[in-house]
Amino acid sequence: MAFQVMIVDDSPAMQAFIVRVIEISRLEVKKCLQASNGQEALEMLRHEQVDIILTDVNMPTMNGEEFLRHLDQDELLKTIPVLVVSTDGSEHRVALMLSLRAKGYLKKPFSPEELREKMEELLGVAHG
Repeated sequence: MAFQVMIVDDSPAMQAFIVRVIEISRLEVKKCLQASNGQEALEMLRHEQVDIILTDVNMPTMNGEEFLRHLDQDELLKTIPVLVVSTDGSEHRVALMLSLRAKGYLKKPFSPEELREKMEELLGVAHG
């Protein structure tokens, strides 16, 4: 089964890097949608269905924390698993994001194997 992934990060270079890491990981992905902040992601989610969201924390307009709060208020969107991908790996930040319904947290930098493993876990896919 091929998955639709949404990457929410204000850095075009990081978006491209994550797409490349997903390709290297060989996880079966049909489409990678990309948004530069939480607000843009919410607008895209009105028209696109995704299986998993990878979001940064520190972004302009709507940061990752605000984005998670908005997702949690929508009955349909709150069922989408969210993996936080951030350079901020402090205990406080990780605990906060997990308390806001993130299903996982991956600190940058990460390996293709780490990303694949975390995404498979959240998507309920057997390791292949």
